[in-house]
Amino acid sequence: MVRIYTKTGDDGTTGLLYGGRVPKWSPAIEANGAVDESQAVLGLVRAESEPGSELHELLAVLERDLWVLMAEVATAPENRRKLAQGTSAVSAAMVEALEARVDELMDRVEMPAEFVVPGENRISALLDVARTVVRRAERLVAANPPAPDSLVAQYLNRLSDLLWAMARWQEDEGRLTVHRPRRERRPALADAGSGSGSGGVAGVAVSDQGAGVEAGSGAAAKAGAGSIGAEGASQTAGAGELGEIGETGGVAEEVGVAGAAGLSGARGARDKVDDENGGEQ
Repeated sequence: MVRIYTKTGDDGTTGLLYGGRVPKWSPAIEANGAVDESQAVLGLVRAESEPGSELHELLAVLERDLWVLMAEVATAPENRRKLAQGTSAVSAAMVEALEARVDELMDRVEMPAEFVVPGENRISALLDVARTVVRRAERLVAANPPAPDSLVAQYLNRLSDLLWAMARWQEDEGRLTVHRPRRERRPALADAGSGSGSGGVAGVAVSDQGAGVEAGSGAAAKAGAGSIGAEGASQTAGAGELGEIGETGGVAEEVGVAGAAGLSGARGARDKVDDENGGEQ
């Protein structure tokens, strides 16, 4: 009976191609572990695909390529001379084949210009999972490349590009995307309030990157009649009156300072509060 267990790794080491042993946590083994995961996920995608289809056949080619790549990663530097291009070492032709596949899919499929939300269907989602695992393998290899002239990192990089393109290829027409935020000027926001006397922050301006401006540089509203916002407008919460903020109390996004109109609005609101409180702030 053939046994798959050898017990030789019970000491925490594993064997390399063409001889030698290294700890199972060594960089090369960590990288090959991620590649092994990538191959397994590609196998799952292939199991979900139609047998004999273009996708099914392409995935089989990619899975076999990863055997070649893992052989190179699992070879000690002193034994690299024994490697054969395309059989036990990644060749330039293998990298170029991936690039050609990417270009071909880019010509056939209209690729999105926005960020894609994964999960349009099961196959495209699995391809995106495979892509992320390949990216992890690429990072591990880039941190500890097998040799200066190795093409392993380049192959993994192109493979992740191809898997992204393949996922978009397999999506339905109703692809869900997220548009990149556009740089546009937005007015400051004000909490309208209802005169209940409760405190809060009114008119926190929002920059084009979406970051909030701290209260005090926008317009602050405090509980109690006669409270005055720092630089924007003021809100007399107890009386239910709100200083207008929209056009007058905004923050100039592009230069990062309060606009002149905002200062004017603040002065007008301050005068109104003074009148109501007998000139006292």
